[in-house]
Amino acid sequence: MTDWTAMTLAGFQRGLSCGEFSPLDWWRASRERIDALESTLQTWKCLAPEPAITTPDGVKPGQSLFGIPVGIKDIIDTARLPTTWGTRGYHRVEQSDMDASIVTELARLGALPMGKTVSTEYAYFQPSKTHNPHDPTRPPGGSSSGSAAAVAAGMMHVALGTQTVGSIIHLASYCGVIGFKPTYGTLSVAGVKALAPSLDTLGWFTRHFEDTRTLFTALTGSEPIAAMARLDGVRVGLCQVPSTPTPSAETIAALEGAAAKMSVLGAQVSNVDVGTSFDELVGHQRVILAYEATRALASERIRFGEIMSSPLLALLDEGQSLTLATYWQARQATERARIVLSQQLGERFDVLLAPSAPGTAPEGLNSTGDPIYSRAWTLLGVPCVNMPLHWTPQGLPVGVQLIADRYQDQQLLSIPSALMP
Repeated sequence: MTDWTAMTLAGFQRGLSCGEFSPLDWWRASRERIDALESTLQTWKCLAPEPAITTPDGVKPGQSLFGIPVGIKDIIDTARLPTTWGTRGYHRVEQSDMDASIVTELARLGALPMGKTVSTEYAYFQPSKTHNPHDPTRPPGGSSSGSAAAVAAGMMHVALGTQTVGSIIHLASYCGVIGFKPTYGTLSVAGVKALAPSLDTLGWFTRHFEDTRTLFTALTGSEPIAAMARLDGVRVGLCQVPSTPTPSAETIAALEGAAAKMSVLGAQVSNVDVGTSFDELVGHQRVILAYEATRALASERIRFGEIMSSPLLALLDEGQSLTLATYWQARQATERARIVLSQQLGERFDVLLAPSAPGTAPEGLNSTGDPIYSRAWTLLGVPCVNMPLHWTPQGLPVGVQLIADRYQDQQLLSIPSALMP
């Protein structure tokens, strides 16, 4: 009997090529697992009907993403499935005029949309209905909550997410999966609901690092990425944990454990100061987010302001009070910080190692958790990948993230498999 939770994308393609699997096998296995777990986890906004298998031009069974079930975050337009942008229905379109670019690209590669995964309201901080698979009394984080939880639960192995603050990396940490945020602008966000256009970045969650590399190659048309077996000569900058918020002992243990493991594998690990203080970068990210969100959601606020959540309204009020000069100052400071970081990475380091979240997913379902450890890296537009390397005695994951300079995504993705296959 096939263990679908352990399957890789390449393994499925090999099975298709030799006749071991048929094109709908993984989709049907995923649907069975969804039916078994969904009442507890509530990860889906809607599910797609079983697709009719057609072979896209230029794609054959056994190639690329043929037959791979994929979760689509509910802020991404789909022509055949409704989109509610995480609003729990107060803003709903039954069918968009066309698919978002990323959905079209996935279809071109032969992937099969499984459905729309739950998002928080307009991808901000109001908690969604989704539960964490490792402890249903805790949240998966926000905003890509359904995508992260569904992958963690083995409902499928690929789900799309977006990151404007920390909605890929800190969720991947809470859910114990791989979360990848590419360099800003790598994938088109056409058809993805905007929150802060200079920050919004499309990425994904997987269960295997091999699958993350496969997806990157398929979606960008780039050369395959060779995984490193050892890290000899890789220069790693160990980022110090900010004192606010106070990091948990498990976060410190996760970071120190990852640094030690990288050293054993041959990496050169040393402490790093990225120049501009972490607090300043966080402040700039908050300004840019608020200013842009107020304008991106101007029409929605006019129409739905009376029923929007208080966290979202507070963000829009904050953005309304900001001046253009303040916004420009934050953007200019960001550009200077990117130059400093590029210099550090070019001269001293290949990648940075940093915490993904202050601790485990918080207790209770009234918060999405604190994404503060992602704000600076999202602001700078650099690629990041969460590595689920540490687990508490209670079975809760605490991730760490690797960060590279912009446009060094392939180098970044060559590293994690040495630490965790």
